[in-house]
Amino acid sequence: MSQKLTILFDLDGTLINTAPDLMRAHNYVMKKYGYSERKLSDIKKLAGRGSKVMLTKSMHEIAELSGKIKKTDDHIEEMTKEFVDFYSNNILKESTLKNGVLYFLNWCKKNYISMGVCTNKQEHLSIDLLKKIKIYHFFDYVAGGNTFLHNKPNPKHLTDTIEIMGGDIKKTIMIGDSETDSNASKAANIPFILIEEGYTEKKTNEIFHDHLVKDFVNLEKIIQKYL
Repeated sequence: MSQKLTILFDLDGTLINTAPDLMRAHNYVMKKYGYSERKLSDIKKLAGRGSKVMLTKSMHEIAELSGKIKKTDDHIEEMTKEFVDFYSNNILKESTLKNGVLYFLNWCKKNYISMGVCTNKQEHLSIDLLKKIKIYHFFDYVAGGNTFLHNKPNPKHLTDTIEIMGGDIKKTIMIGDSETDSNASKAANIPFILIEEGYTEKKTNEIFHDHLVKDFVNLEKIIQKYL
């Protein structure tokens, strides 16, 4: 049977609760370079645009709060590399699947729905995490933040992935947890399902969405409308 629908998923904060392991890596690097550590809840303002943006944004916020400005450009590349190295070695210490994910992925597979991941996390880290948490086999393609020359919120991150997967943009849905996912979906003219309590400081009513859900429990009821 041919594929009826394509679903694209964000990764961090959508499929997997990665905040504890991301913040552990973040704090390891920040402490090493003489910056303050951050609380777990700070993930909402830092995650979503990749590790380099996370560290840069964090340093600027710390500088603003402390009034002590440090020049970041000189060592941001080195810090990013150390972050990636530490995170890759500690990628699945406390991260967990979002509630209902496993059942939903199995349901999609049984209903001949093709699935892909569009994340701003580096491709090799994304694949490694998906494999270690044992859901990689559900996905036909994984597009990371360094897969193309562009990433979310650029809609080409989504449309290029759909093309590679052999999908139809008119039969595609995006599921994510932030305005980064929403903006990419809206620009690509793809229906967007927003997961609550995502890695964003914005309120749900500030993020464009077609459907709002708490997690993946009973999400198939929404998807059935598109089949």
